[in-house]
Amino acid sequence: MLENYFPILLFILVGLAIGLGPLILGKILSPHKPDVQKNSPYECGFEAFEDARMKFDVRYYLVAILFILFDLEIAFLFPWAVVIQEIGMAGFLAMLLFLFVLVVGFIYEWKKGALEWD
Repeated sequence: MLENYFPILLFILVGLAIGLGPLILGKILSPHKPDVQKNSPYECGFEAFEDARMKFDVRYYLVAILFILFDLEIAFLFPWAVVIQEIGMAGFLAMLLFLFVLVVGFIYEWKKGALEWD
């Protein structure tokens, strides 16, 4: 009865070896030489190794949320473009309405200064 579970056990072991093997080898074989440049902030807007409860500008979050929002909305265009022949004029008009709302939101954010980083 237990021999029926051997392929599952083998699958789990091979998966763990493939997943953890490179991580362990990289940790063992890679050089570890931290310096000031490596520990400096990198595209995050605040120091990397300070108190986790420190306060920083909320505009960083605003720009990140706006990027994610517009990125996800644009991602809806790809499946729409693939099926444009099947959905016909109703789908085309729905996407035009969607893009209109997207552009109006973008213009609103631009006029309010949400995209400014001073």
